[in-house]
Amino acid sequence: MNDFDPVLLAVLSNRMESIVREMENTLLRSGRSAVLNLARDFSCAIVTGDNRLLSSAEGLPVHVIGMEALAQAMTDLHDDIAPGDAFLHNDPYLGNTHTADHTILVPVFFAGRHVFTAAAKAHQADCGNAAPSTYMPFARDVYEEGGLIFPAVRVQRNREDVQDIIRMCRRRIRVPDQWYGDYLAMLGAARIGEARLAELCERYGLDVVEAFVEEWFDYSERRVREVIRRMPPGTFEAEGRHDPLGPGHESVPIRVRVAVDPAEERIEVDLTDNIDCVDAGVNQSVTCATNNAMTGVFNSIDPDIPHNSGTFRRVSVKLRENCVVGIPRFPHSCSVATTNVGERLVVTTQRAFAEARDGTGLAEGACGIGPGFAVVSGKDPFRDDQPYVNQMFLGSQGGPAGPEHDGWVTYGNSVTNGLMYRDVVEVIERKYPIRVSQLRMRTDSEGAGRRRGAPGAVVSYGPRAGRLTANYVTDNHHYPPLGVRGGGTGAASLPRRVHADGGEEDVAPIGGQEIPVGEELIHLLSGGGGYGDPLDREPERVREDVLARWVSFERAREVYGVLFERDVPSDELEVDAEATRRKREELRRRGVNHDCRAT
Repeated sequence: MNDFDPVLLAVLSNRMESIVREMENTLLRSGRSAVLNLARDFSCAIVTGDNRLLSSAEGLPVHVIGMEALAQAMTDLHDDIAPGDAFLHNDPYLGNTHTADHTILVPVFFAGRHVFTAAAKAHQADCGNAAPSTYMPFARDVYEEGGLIFPAVRVQRNREDVQDIIRMCRRRIRVPDQWYGDYLAMLGAARIGEARLAELCERYGLDVVEAFVEEWFDYSERRVREVIRRMPPGTFEAEGRHDPLGPGHESVPIRVRVAVDPAEERIEVDLTDNIDCVDAGVNQSVTCATNNAMTGVFNSIDPDIPHNSGTFRRVSVKLRENCVVGIPRFPHSCSVATTNVGERLVVTTQRAFAEARDGTGLAEGACGIGPGFAVVSGKDPFRDDQPYVNQMFLGSQGGPAGPEHDGWVTYGNSVTNGLMYRDVVEVIERKYPIRVSQLRMRTDSEGAGRRRGAPGAVVSYGPRAGRLTANYVTDNHHYPPLGVRGGGTGAASLPRRVHADGGEEDVAPIGGQEIPVGEELIHLLSGGGGYGDPLDREPERVREDVLARWVSFERAREVYGVLFERDVPSDELEVDAEATRRKREELRRRGVNHDCRAT
């Protein structure tokens, strides 16, 4: 430990975070597509000149853990990096997550040296895939996937666009003006980071800033070492399973082995005992395999640890080549790497901690990007039949329960951990020819437990005019989110189609639907898994869930063993303590299954 002023350490660490937040606000306010300016599916970060992740503020875990690999590719591929440059990088085989995540990298120079890289990564509404979707689950390789791939390509020189690259994107992307607006938003965010970092170096001096960087990494490492030192030693495993991908495909098993070594102050996640890459788009890129496993670890230990390259010195992920959650062998597709199998990797890792020791880890949260998160496309008859493409984030999937906390209703999915926003229905309906007929919570969809998983939502939508195509990749349909330590399983994810006469039919969990006027796509989203025995849940908490209409009177009685004086959903609802005691004794004798039965 050196003698760096701890007050200055706090000041500069917060200053770095404020720079990233300013970058993020720039992107949020200036992004063109709804996936950016409503859903906030983007992240910004600061990387050191020698390619170590320094600061990421409220970046999405799947985006920012591994951002340093993008900067590494930039410096490896270019020996003539100069002030005024900017690079476009989305290559999943060179450190990126998947093709749809475009990243702008701006090298920051001070006193003639490359001292930082400002990075802005944003999920695109369209990336030139063969179909109007940024997720291609059935793509057997990158050629069937079809998206434009830029391996850290210089897109600006002397702060001027390289027009060849811009023309390529505008020619291949279905919504070129929207893409270019989002590109400018990413570029503006990265340039804001560049300017603020230069100002910081000017104010404090480069020597002080560089000393801070090293001390911040060392401090972060000390924090995680202390946490690991207090953990019991051991090796534990868990297995999860992604739904079948469709005809000709089986389910994808996920095996996680976690080794905690408090003597060496290290945690290793071993993913090598998994199947080979599959001929589908769900393979994990190296970055996604790493960041999703790490997210499962960080979800299970002290959440206040800084997440940067100092922390990463003590948490490692072991991968193998040609593995579905490892090092993909080109040209296997990683189109869906950021969700689905990646989400299963997060929840399986955190469940491994929970099943090994009470009071740690989390249950499984809901996974997948079903119709509530579909990529929708079509032509807008209200705007001269102009084409539109956008990923919607209308639904709300149930978050997992923890040892002391119920699951988050605003969880979204495990790779974002509640940091993304949900779309504003009224804005979506103004931007696109879409009508959302319902968005409500799904009663009895939570995984029951002493701490319950969050309920899922129900969302229905269809076109106001013309036809709407929705592409989606549902998970949790066959294998819903598991509870832990006696907690119940959440509800299954159910995609359905509503016909003009009001009749409903189940539709394929993975694929696409073309919806005409008068019909709708409906999604009953999964709830999160529960933690602990539901019969140990405080009756007053059950009462609150009943009043919120998240839990029915029947489920309160038959799963939680809670009875009321009168089954009337009002503030006058009172728990019948004696009847509750007797009911719980009865249920314990019967050994009731607490898994969800929502429909």
